[in-house]
Amino acid sequence: MKYDHIQQEAYDANMQLPKLGLVLFTFGNVSAVDRHLGVFAIKPSGVPYEDLSPGKMVIVDFEGRTVEGKLRPSSDTKTHAVLYKHWENIGGIVHTHSTYATAWAQSQRDIPIFGTTHADHNTVDIPCAPPMSDEMIKGDYEYETGFQIINCFKEKKLDYKETEMILVGNHAPFTWGKSAAKAVYNSAVLESIAQMAYLTETINRNAPRLKEALIKKHFERKHGPDSYYGQ
Repeated sequence: MKYDHIQQEAYDANMQLPKLGLVLFTFGNVSAVDRHLGVFAIKPSGVPYEDLSPGKMVIVDFEGRTVEGKLRPSSDTKTHAVLYKHWENIGGIVHTHSTYATAWAQSQRDIPIFGTTHADHNTVDIPCAPPMSDEMIKGDYEYETGFQIINCFKEKKLDYKETEMILVGNHAPFTWGKSAAKAVYNSAVLESIAQMAYLTETINRNAPRLKEALIKKHFERKHGPDSYYGQ
């Protein structure tokens, strides 16, 4: 009963991944956090989505230790734990291997801000963290992945509260948000932007970045102090 709310939230969010075409087989996971309790619920490792239930979501603390649950948590659990521990304003995290976002991650490229769809959600190129060093790979790999993400944001001087998505070089995307549902939304947006950017470069390999006036306009009409998009 103590963890029912985040188990349900994590379950509902995980079940959106196959519906949105963001995962194949078991290639993905979502977690939902309770800051007051200092724990999060995450998908169990390698369990097909059709076999999931709220009660199968594993409860884990911010050190990556299982608090409650009979199944092993996702293999990416320590990455989630690091992000929750160091970024105190996120409520949910998603990791997928969605096709287009992963292709950009494998190319080790930021996704350029080409159009207004991108600007509706970000004012910067979607960052791609450099591939992990050999020393980090030989260490606690999933734990180090969390710092690979954090270090990229520090180096690029980005705010995780404004840019809620990243590509991990040679790996795949991670997204986050104020809730697990928002993190899933961001994951779907990222995949769509990644696909459009790929098609843009296919049509015109020298396509220019969106000009600053349009970036500012489209972001602020949805997120600025005088926003007017939506009800």
